[in-house]
Amino acid sequence: MTFTDIRAVIIDLDGTMLDTAPDFLLAINRMRDDFALAPLTLEAIKKMVGKGSEHLITQVLAVDFDADKCHQHFAAAMASYQRHYLEINGDQATLYPDVIQGLESMRAQGLRLACVTNKPLAFAIPLMQKKGLATYFELTFGGDSFARKKPDPMPLLEVCKQFQLAPSQIVAIGDSSNDARAARAAGCPVLTVPYGYNHGEAIQNIESDGIVETLLEAAQLLATKSCSQKHY
Repeated sequence: MTFTDIRAVIIDLDGTMLDTAPDFLLAINRMRDDFALAPLTLEAIKKMVGKGSEHLITQVLAVDFDADKCHQHFAAAMASYQRHYLEINGDQATLYPDVIQGLESMRAQGLRLACVTNKPLAFAIPLMQKKGLATYFELTFGGDSFARKKPDPMPLLEVCKQFQLAPSQIVAIGDSSNDARAARAAGCPVLTVPYGYNHGEAIQNIESDGIVETLLEAAQLLATKSCSQKHY
């Protein structure tokens, strides 16, 4: 797919703009301690994140429990995890290289920005504010903003609707198959970054329109394609 008449960008949060795995590690292992379970490693947790909190907690419990026990403990585990996560949200998270520079470049090109993440909004908004990201985005949708989350296209299509743009005019950028599948289903072009989580899978195995090393490289690519010089 060629990038023509691009007027907006949808960007993922965890694994794309922020390395939040250390936050997940701390909150999850505090939750596991509440259940007298052994701590998990950072690498194990990285393979579990990206599909929303419900999936994350189910995967964490499945390390030690069968399906029935997972169901039995789910509500208490989720409450424990959310309590711990809110206490430490953003404390260990760090910006990936050139994220702010990339956002600045996109904004300078007149591109409108939306963040679509599977993280609940109660976590996403404070985190983005804490890390200096919130002011760049006109829209932020979380995993609990709609009835369905990525890889369903619903959140991306809502961005298209609110921006009053065709899906072909909005490029999505993310680190996982969830982002690519959601973009494909919505009809948006998609770029992927190689440094995120992607459920432990190689980013090269994802069908996308290209891999960019940083958000700044993505911005430069869009600029060289003369995608949008319009200001809103």
